[in-house]
Amino acid sequence: MIDAAITLVAGQLNQALKRQFTWTEDLVAVCNLREADGAAVTQAANKVAAFLVNIEREALFGSGVGMNLDRSGLQAPPLHLNLLLMFTANFGGSNYAEALKFLSSTVAFFQSKPVFTHSNAPDLDSRIEKLTLEIETLSFSDLSNLWGIIGGNYLPSVLYRMRLLSFDAGQINAQIPRVSQPEAGVRG
Repeated sequence: MIDAAITLVAGQLNQALKRQFTWTEDLVAVCNLREADGAAVTQAANKVAAFLVNIEREALFGSGVGMNLDRSGLQAPPLHLNLLLMFTANFGGSNYAEALKFLSSTVAFFQSKPVFTHSNAPDLDSRIEKLTLEIETLSFSDLSNLWGIIGGNYLPSVLYRMRLLSFDAGQINAQIPRVSQPEAGVRG
């Protein structure tokens, strides 16, 4: 489901950028900036790269532990997650102005469409009710640490918190007998 959420949002951004700049090739790639060996990912060159930075449990929905009684069965409650998603304008030195232009257009797109639902994004995975994107601000120290983890030099980028993926396996862990009729009276 994580892949479906990120692919949908990146695809919507890609279509908007292609329309805005009347471009035929994809302008957004869902990919890392670096391979495991440290080499640059070629599919990210001269594009906006969209990649997952972190996964967080949504605190507003509790701890996600315990069991719920549902359908006469004992079931683990859904797990609600937020994704930290980075959009990086990966353009070389002579194309720095292009990087800023694409990054500005990315911010403008999510400012105009911060919520993705089945009505405004028909391709949204049926397991996802809605996705909301909120810009996330990092301190210089946190930003430096993040780029150190990513393994590259800073590129023009923006970080979004994508709320809310709910994982619900729907797996019943135990059957609970149904209560039929209470018995009245005293037994002796």
